Amino acid sequence: MSSAVHGFTDDALGTSDAVGLAAALRAGEVSRAEVIAAAIARTERVDPSLDAVQLACFERASAAPETAGVFAGVPAFVKDNTDIAGLPTCHGSAAFTPHPATATAGPGAQFLHSGVVVLGKSTLPEFGLTASTEFVHRAPTRNPWNPEYSAGASSGGSAALVAAGVVPIAHANDGGGSIRIPAAANGLVGLKPTRNRLLDQPGARQLPVHLVAEGVVTRSVRDTAHYLAAVEQYRPNPKLAPIGLVEGPGTRKLRIGLITEDVLGRPVHPDNGAVLASAVAILGALGHEIVETRLDVDQRFVEDFKRYWAVMAGAMTLSFRLNHRGHFDTGKLDPFTKGLIGLTTRNPLGAAAAAWRLRSGTAAYDRHFADVDVLLTPVLSHPAPRIGELAPGQPFDALFAKLVDYVGFTPLNNVGGGPAVSVPHGLLPHGLPGSVQFAGRRGDERTLLELAYQLEAASPFPRIVDSPAAEGAA
Repeated sequence: MSSAVHGFTDDALGTSDAVGLAAALRAGEVSRAEVIAAAIARTERVDPSLDAVQLACFERASAAPETAGVFAGVPAFVKDNTDIAGLPTCHGSAAFTPHPATATAGPGAQFLHSGVVVLGKSTLPEFGLTASTEFVHRAPTRNPWNPEYSAGASSGGSAALVAAGVVPIAHANDGGGSIRIPAAANGLVGLKPTRNRLLDQPGARQLPVHLVAEGVVTRSVRDTAHYLAAVEQYRPNPKLAPIGLVEGPGTRKLRIGLITEDVLGRPVHPDNGAVLASAVAILGALGHEIVETRLDVDQRFVEDFKRYWAVMAGAMTLSFRLNHRGHFDTGKLDPFTKGLIGLTTRNPLGAAAAAWRLRSGTAAYDRHFADVDVLLTPVLSHPAPRIGELAPGQPFDALFAKLVDYVGFTPLNNVGGGPAVSVPHGLLPHGLPGSVQFAGRRGDERTLLELAYQLEAASPFPRIVDSPAAEGAA
C-alpha cells in the first residue's frame, strides 16, 4: 500500500479546521501572513505527489488586502470551473487557452464573502463530467490517503487539498455528486444544498433541469455549518426558510429510512455495506428509528440522466465556443466529453424526452419522505477505484458503465433538488476512509447537519495523520 501524503505539521495552520483557524486569527494567536505562508509551504510539499492544484496565485494571495467574514484570513482554493476576476478558468480542459476572467462569478463572490484568501484554483476532470479527476493531457489528481487511488470528482482537487491539510476548506460544486463523491473518497464533509439555496453558475437556472449546486468540502461538520450560515446571507433566497447557524447535534429522535441498494436495485460492495451497517448501529443506539426502504425511481432514470448529462456537455461546449473565441479549441476535448456530445447529436429527440421525464424528479424525490425524516445511504456503490480505472481515454461505453456501477446514490438529489451530505465514517481497506450519506427534505439542511454532528460526536472522523501509512511533513 502506498504511503498517505499530507502536510500537517507544527506550523501556523496546525490541525485546525476553518472555524478554529479563523478564531486564532481573530485572537492574534497567529498572523494572516504566517497562515498564508504555512499553506503555501504545505502546497509545495504535497502537490508534487497529488497534482491537485490547477493554478497557484501565491503572490497575489500574500499581497491581498485584509478580508472580513466568518473565515477571514483562512486560506482556500477555488474549483477551476468558477470565475475569479484576474485568474483563468479552464474547466479541467486542454481545450482552453488560459486567459484571465474579467469578473468574478456569483458562486465565486459568494465563496469570497466568507473571508477566505484564495491561493489558487483546484483541479477537476474536463467540465466536471465524470467521477474521477483524471485527464488525457496531464497527470491525475491522487487521493492523499493512498495515492494509488482516485480522489473522486468532480471537486477532486479541492477535496485532495483539504484532506491533505493544505487548507481547511475549499470551494466545490455538485451536479451529480461532485461535492459528495470526492468528500467520501477523501474522508471529508461535503454537503450539496437544496436547489437554489446558494448562488449558481451563470445560466444554470435557465436549463431544463437545474442539477448543479454550490458548496464546500471541509474536515468538520461545524465548518460546513458555519459556511452555509454565512453565505446564505450573501444573497438569500426568500422562497427557502434560512438554515441559520447549526452549532451542534439535534435532540429530536428521527425516523431514518435505510437504503442499501442503488438506483438499479443492486446491493453495494461489502466494504461499503460494512461502513453503512456501523453507522446504522450507532444511530440506532442514539435512539433514532431505522426502517428499511428503497429508492423509488423511474426504470429509465439512469438512461435519462445519461442523456441529459450529454445535453449539458454539448451546451457547455457550445457556450465556451461562443464566449471564449480564440481561446477554445474543440479538437482538444477529451474522448469522454466527445462521447457524451455524440449521444445527443445521434438522438436529439431522445435527449428531449429524457429531460422532460427528469423534470418530474422533484415530485418523485419528495415522495421518499412521506413517512421518514431522513434517508441514510452509502455515498458510493464501491470504494474509490485505482487511478486509471475511470480514466477518460478509454472507450466511452465502457467508462460510462463503470460510472453507473460507482455512482449509484448521489444523482437523485440533483434531479430532485434536495439536500444531501457525505459524512466520514470508519475506514475501508487500502487505507481509504469510509462514508455515509444523509439526504433530507428540500430546504431541511438543518436536520442533516444536526444528524451529522451526532455521528461525528459518537464516532470521530478518521484522520489522515493517524493512518498507519501516513507520510507527513517533518
